[in-house]
Amino acid sequence: MVQYIGPDPLRSLYDAVQTMRREPSAIPETSRTGKLLAQGRARMARKVGEEAIEVAIEAMRGDRGALVMEAADLLYNLVVLLADLDVAPDEILAELRRRELAYGIAEKLPKSDDPINGVAAGHDRPLSPKSNTDKSSSDKSNSDKSNQAKRCKR
Repeated sequence: MVQYIGPDPLRSLYDAVQTMRREPSAIPETSRTGKLLAQGRARMARKVGEEAIEVAIEAMRGDRGALVMEAADLLYNLVVLLADLDVAPDEILAELRRRELAYGIAEKLPKSDDPINGVAAGHDRPLSPKSNTDKSSSDKSNSDKSNQAKRCKR
C-alpha cells in the first residue's frame, strides 16, 4: 500500500485555482487549469462527468494503474469545479466526517426514496411495517417502479 506524505494536494490545487480566479491576468497561457476556468462552469461539470465515466471503465477493466490516473484526473476536475463554486475540500471532508460519526462509516446517504434502506420520499426515518401511511406510500412507489419497468420493455 502506498502512503502519501506531504502537503494536501487537493487543498493546494484549490488554493491555486482560487488565486487564478482572483488574478486571471496572472494565469500563464499554457495553463490547462486557466483554460478550463475560462471555458466556464458547464465545461468544468462536463469534465467531471467524463472523468467519472473513465474511472468506472478502468475499474471494470481492472487496470489499477489506469484507474489511479483516471481517479487523479477526476479529483483534479472536481476540485476545479468546487473551487469555482467556492466549496473548499474541507467542507467535503467535514461532511464525510459527519456521516462517519452518524453511521459509523462515511456512507453515501440514502436517496429520498430508497427501498434498500427502507426510506420513502418525505420520510427521514426507515419505514415502519405497522404504519398504514408508510405502506401506502411504499405500495405507490412499487407500483410506479412496476409501471416504469413495463414502459421500458415496450
